[in-house]
Amino acid sequence: MLKRNPHLANLASGYLFPEIAKRRKAYALSHPDARIISLGIGNTTEPLTPHIVEGLRAEVENLGTPEGYSGYGDETGLTALRAKIAGVLYKNIVSPEEVFISDGAKCDIGRLQYLFGSCSPVVVQDPAYPVYVDGSVMVGAAGAVPPGGSGYAGVTYLPCTASNGFFPDLSDIPRDSLVYICSPNNPTGAVATREQLERLVRTVRDAGSVIIFDSAYSSFIRDPALPLSIFEIEGARECAIEVSSFSKPIGFTGVRLGWTIVPKELAFADGTPVIQDWTRLMTTIFNGASNIAQKGGLASLDPEGVAETRALTD
Repeated sequence: MLKRNPHLANLASGYLFPEIAKRRKAYALSHPDARIISLGIGNTTEPLTPHIVEGLRAEVENLGTPEGYSGYGDETGLTALRAKIAGVLYKNIVSPEEVFISDGAKCDIGRLQYLFGSCSPVVVQDPAYPVYVDGSVMVGAAGAVPPGGSGYAGVTYLPCTASNGFFPDLSDIPRDSLVYICSPNNPTGAVATREQLERLVRTVRDAGSVIIFDSAYSSFIRDPALPLSIFEIEGARECAIEVSSFSKPIGFTGVRLGWTIVPKELAFADGTPVIQDWTRLMTTIFNGASNIAQKGGLASLDPEGVAETRALTD
């Protein structure tokens, strides 16, 4: 009989959010009058907006006609959607060729861990989105929780607390590591300032490391002084990848649509462009995001969709 994958055996327990949901449901059944505040998965609750619904509906109807039907699409995403993300959301500080459409940021985080493999040390904010750590354990980049201890072996945890303004001490970042940063942060909600991100980019470049920047909640930023993207920071194109999502701005948690930005300048130690290997990986193990979801994403980037998104996130 085949042996169990030892990396999966290193996981301490069930994934955090299903475990929270299970306990919440059990408590609600035994306490029917309780008002429960859920600290589980960051789901959305507002309905999809009219212009985005129309984009989804139109594509469903197109797929029901000989002229409009489409099968497999480009694994890296619709050309029009990649261009709109680059133009509307990033004001062309990234190119459409650097935008890779996916079925969500969570899925891309897993694929990125597969891309970098088990050799790179992992650095995470603490607290942070649990996929950063659990996914690292699954690919062998982190070991089991030590007996009687807390935290996985091989992971550097950077505390983010009120005492440090919810931004970590960067002096503990090891060389040649993957550094997971989420801004606005899940779960604290803290947003990194421009000066903080400039320090982060300098530190990571000096360490020969790579930032995985999770901007899934960027649509909630209202202060124009706060960066929406790591690529607003000089030097980030040589040391960062950005992951983002349509889940939070337009309620696509169940529809599933996201993207990752891999700049052309980012390279491995041997000079191989990271975008080359990312393209190979994506086109090998992924057949592209849903055509229907992508048309909904396109609609959200029309002027009407942008206005609806702003009202929804407000």
